[in-house]
Amino acid sequence: MKKHILAGLLALTYTLTHAQTPDKSFKTDDLVIQKVSDHAYNHLTYLQTESFGKVPCNGLIVFDGGEAVIFDTPVDDATSEKVIKWVEDSLKCKVKAVIATHFHEDCVGGLKAFHDHGIPSYATNKTIAYDKERKFPVPQKGFDNKLDLKVGKKAVVAAFYGEGHTRDNIIGYFPSEKVMFGGCLIKEVDATKGNLADANVEAWPATVTKIKAQYPDVKVVIPGHGKIGGNELLDYTVKLFSGEK
Repeated sequence: MKKHILAGLLALTYTLTHAQTPDKSFKTDDLVIQKVSDHAYNHLTYLQTESFGKVPCNGLIVFDGGEAVIFDTPVDDATSEKVIKWVEDSLKCKVKAVIATHFHEDCVGGLKAFHDHGIPSYATNKTIAYDKERKFPVPQKGFDNKLDLKVGKKAVVAAFYGEGHTRDNIIGYFPSEKVMFGGCLIKEVDATKGNLADANVEAWPATVTKIKAQYPDVKVVIPGHGKIGGNELLDYTVKLFSGEK
């Protein structure tokens, strides 16, 4: 009898430990939040541009233990408010940090909303300098090449591997679920080269090759714009800027 009870308790513990979180995906005309893994969601908002029209812009939300970290703000403060509220109401989490992956508007456009909520913002020191120079919203806390944070008990990494879309572009990684936020450094499959105004096209393939070597087991890759995929996005980006496609 005791053996059966013990076996039942072990089975219950396994189920609870490995149970999936409910899907809280959300969609309106100006905001899409999509589950990509058990503790990660993609946030998508739309930036109106002169050169490329209305552009869908991706970001990443990771969460654990009542805490959340967000990579890149939505494109404006009003939509950022919606994302913060969604995290609090749907995930029952407090946003402990927002990380900008480069200095462009699609990464920092909604920073004021986070600051108004007392949420600290992080970026590389290069990103902070470029945002000040361009008079864009400026992240508060700087780092050089790597930032290690915790969300609940899970690690969150932001790291610089080289130039590409911009000279300050970084990627985010959520090791426990092998989810990468590539930002605008990584292209969706079949994408064009896009905005090259601040790019280092020559360095781009080598930068992404380093990232691929660093994270060989990545399962989910989120580009700055376009469809989410896997490792094939890294391969495509290398080929695109190597002149092979």
